[in-house]
Amino acid sequence: MKLLKNLILFVALSCGTAISAQDVFGKWKTIDDKTGVEKSIVEIYKRNGKVYGKVVEILVEGRQDAKCMNCEGEDEDKPIMGLEIIRGLEKDGDEYNSGKILDPETGKLYKCYIELEETDKLKVRGYIGFSLIGRTQYWYRVK
Repeated sequence: MKLLKNLILFVALSCGTAISAQDVFGKWKTIDDKTGVEKSIVEIYKRNGKVYGKVVEILVEGRQDAKCMNCEGEDEDKPIMGLEIIRGLEKDGDEYNSGKILDPETGKLYKCYIELEETDKLKVRGYIGFSLIGRTQYWYRVK
């Protein structure tokens, strides 16, 4: 009986570890959905119960010192390196939503949701109004 209890405990802990390893947190390589060019590394993290992401590396040669020229408010003329582009997402089932994403190329802020497509593939959708009007990128986990 004790062996059975230990086996059940082991399986339960193993499943919990596998599930927690498959989350959105960590570093992700962004890929331009139009050109296929690798653009940056974004680190996704939790702060005060919400999910945020900031640019921690710029991969496009010559853009390392680029600034958010078309951004407004507190983001105006800020360096893209270190810029928080994912803001205030909340977990809702398998996806994170109810937040915003900033496109540093255009300076526009969009509604956003993210969800894991696979363990190392993240679907990132920015949209206006309803999620039908927008665009999707796939980001890949940095190992």
